[in-house]
Amino acid sequence: MTPVPSSTVVAYRDDGPLSRAMGLLVAGQLPPLPPVLAGTFVTGVLLVLGVAGSDGLAVFAPAVTLLLAGPGSSHPHDGRVDWLVPPILRLIEYTFIASCGFAHEIHPVLIFLLIGALGFHHYDLVYRLRQHVYPPPWLATLGLGWDGRMMVVSLAALSGWVTGGYVVLAIYLWGLFGWESLTCWLAAPRSGVEAADMGTQD
Repeated sequence: MTPVPSSTVVAYRDDGPLSRAMGLLVAGQLPPLPPVLAGTFVTGVLLVLGVAGSDGLAVFAPAVTLLLAGPGSSHPHDGRVDWLVPPILRLIEYTFIASCGFAHEIHPVLIFLLIGALGFHHYDLVYRLRQHVYPPPWLATLGLGWDGRMMVVSLAALSGWVTGGYVVLAIYLWGLFGWESLTCWLAAPRSGVEAADMGTQD
């Protein structure tokens, strides 16, 4: 468990290795919100045109979103409206995963399990930062980030192995996020009240 940096908005983005690497190319000089808005528009258009079919244009939405939103990952997100970036990225990721799953007739329960793993992770992230705890750096890498997860779903659609891809990704993410969250909170120090109670007992 490491201290929270000055700007928690960057942590809420949940960038993966690909997005962070692209951010290094511009060294924080690109404002994050306009590219993310452009990525949202392009992703929406691709989803409408291709309906996330394996032979449609929608499977390329993750690459387009990465090219647009990725470079902004290194920005400090200290603008007045930069807090909008993380929820927009969540909207893009969840919508793409759901659209791709329904377009390929994946069972709704499986789609829910995959999105549920992401929702659990992002809720856990928000609650941690409220407690002034920053997740370990390796979690974003092993968790693939919004960019990596969308890429995996896209590759599964292109390969025709959508059901298997959703199953493997859901099991992997639930195992990773669940295990890391459990071990993190078990290792967390006691609250001030509990610590005071322990002190009086001593």
